[in-house]
Amino acid sequence: MNKRIITLGLLVLVVLLVQSQTGDVKSKASIKRGKLVYNKYCLTCHQADGGGVPRMNPPLIKTEYVAQDKDRLIGIVLKGFNQPIEINGEEYSNVMASHAFLTDLEVADVLTYVRNSFGNKYAAITPAEVKSVRSKK
Repeated sequence: MNKRIITLGLLVLVVLLVQSQTGDVKSKASIKRGKLVYNKYCLTCHQADGGGVPRMNPPLIKTEYVAQDKDRLIGIVLKGFNQPIEINGEEYSNVMASHAFLTDLEVADVLTYVRNSFGNKYAAITPAEVKSVRSKK
């Protein structure tokens, strides 16, 4: 009986280890692809360091918009943003255009890149999460 429990426990540990390593590999690939999307569509406004442009385009460095509600962040990319916003005590009012032309994978990748660059360390965003937000009107 004890041998079975130990064997089962070891098997569970191996499965969890493999899953965590596979997830890490997927995240690294997503970040790599996301950097390409960022450089093509986001870099001009949010800059190479994610610092944005004062009073024009907000920073992406450890802000609640990047760190917190994934659906809100996905929605901003898909629908754009057209209202004044205060981030870190500074007001931004520049319009962000919709990027709904990007695929679910591209949106997930670029946001995973942003959420894991510029000093950020947040959970990845999946294409399924993007698809879910995109399907909501």
